[in-house]
Amino acid sequence: MQRIPLRWIAVGVFVLSSSLNYLDRQLLAALAPTVRGEFQLTNEQYGLVISSFALVYAAIAPAAGWFIDRVGLNLGAGISVALWSLAGSATAWTRSFSGLLACRTVLGAAEAAGIPATGKANATYLEPRELALGTAFNQVGITLGSVAAPLIVTFMQPRYGWRSTFALCGALGLLWIPLWWFTSKRVPARSVEKSRADKGGGHLFRDRRFWGLALANAFVMTLYALWSNWTTLYFVQERHMTQDQANREFAWIPAVFATAGGFFGGVVSYRWIRSGMNVLRARMRICWISAVILLATAAVPLMPHPALAAAAISLSFFWTLAISTNVYALPIDLFGPSHAGLGVAALTCSFGLMTAFLSPWIGGMVDRVGFTPVCVALSITPLLGIGILRWTLNAK
Repeated sequence: MQRIPLRWIAVGVFVLSSSLNYLDRQLLAALAPTVRGEFQLTNEQYGLVISSFALVYAAIAPAAGWFIDRVGLNLGAGISVALWSLAGSATAWTRSFSGLLACRTVLGAAEAAGIPATGKANATYLEPRELALGTAFNQVGITLGSVAAPLIVTFMQPRYGWRSTFALCGALGLLWIPLWWFTSKRVPARSVEKSRADKGGGHLFRDRRFWGLALANAFVMTLYALWSNWTTLYFVQERHMTQDQANREFAWIPAVFATAGGFFGGVVSYRWIRSGMNVLRARMRICWISAVILLATAAVPLMPHPALAAAAISLSFFWTLAISTNVYALPIDLFGPSHAGLGVAALTCSFGLMTAFLSPWIGGMVDRVGFTPVCVALSITPLLGIGILRWTLNAK
């Protein structure tokens, strides 16, 4: 029986960190009807809570990526996980809308380093052709956290209340830190981290591709922002289900399909690259195919049954992640391992800014007219994003 290469064990431990990251992040989405009721929030106010997380997430991301490149993966990731775990637990003690806003803001600042750290880990341990697969495996971690959130809420919230759910899940991250330090001491890196001796990543800010990738990602990931934050509320408001029923029956399913989509995008590009296709051409091909299929997201509100709506949302999430897996590998393809943290942070930043501005708009539209115009409008944006990406990669 062939042994698992040690480098994939290191990646696997970081997959677990992504699970904890998204578990803490998605608890609020799973508990949204309960929390909205306790604090008497409108959908627009709930959108502002999402926006506060996303805005600081975006603002901190470049500094977080630079910090990880500068101090190294171990210290940077350890500090980040510790901070977001404490912020997640602190949500249990909020007593007002402003307190909830503050906790989500701190959580966003701490979690801003999560995706850049994972990109740094992939660049440190994996071969270039394996990067999209590494990103796909990271999506497994994201999915585990996203799926676990509604299921944990379904079990814990009726028995122990929503506050205990936040407290317990937030504390889990503190157990990951010694696990990673133990693993990193035993798994050799593919390449020695050069970031500390490097003059820095300032030249990236003068690179047209750096900004083009960030802009393209903001358009590509709109559907990710929609289904990550609004799926439970969609089933409660549009399909007239209870929170418990929505979380138990449907809200966890799209995240599972997202993982399959991430693997699909990663495996397809990996095979094309192995067959001799240019790396960038392989990534662009799967992105174009996925973006065209995502136009079908406009049909989600037309589904006659909640199960069919869940299927349509799942397919939308699937193809979004097929794109995302390859887009998040591009900064490492273009800028190399020594600037992986900052390169991936640019995408994290653009995603956060997009979510910050998009979420209040989604909330306002849902309050006024429902989800139909939201699904129609956002079905188009991935195609626009891939157009920007093509222009960026063709730029001389």
